[in-house]
Amino acid sequence: MSHPRHQIDDVIHSPVRFAVMATLAAADKAEFAYVRDTVEVTDSTLSKQVATLENAGYVQVTKGYVGKRPRTWLSLTKEGRAAFAAHCAALRAIADSVPTL
Repeated sequence: MSHPRHQIDDVIHSPVRFAVMATLAAADKAEFAYVRDTVEVTDSTLSKQVATLENAGYVQVTKGYVGKRPRTWLSLTKEGRAAFAAHCAALRAIADSVPTL
């Protein structure tokens, strides 16, 4: 099993989760609403997808306040950054392995 498709991470491969991971890879942390708006999903959809990523150990969820308003921040864990980098490398390897006809 040497084809790079075997290196694709099934947790990250979902389009929404992939977009969330890509958004978080660009920052140390991001506010929930920012990620929601960037990925263009509802609060409920983002919550479900973040829960899956959190259960996999890829995303850390931090809750706090800005003034009196509750806020939720999302960030990639060390494992999440490594998994995202490996997933992207697998996608690049697949794209690069197609022979020219």
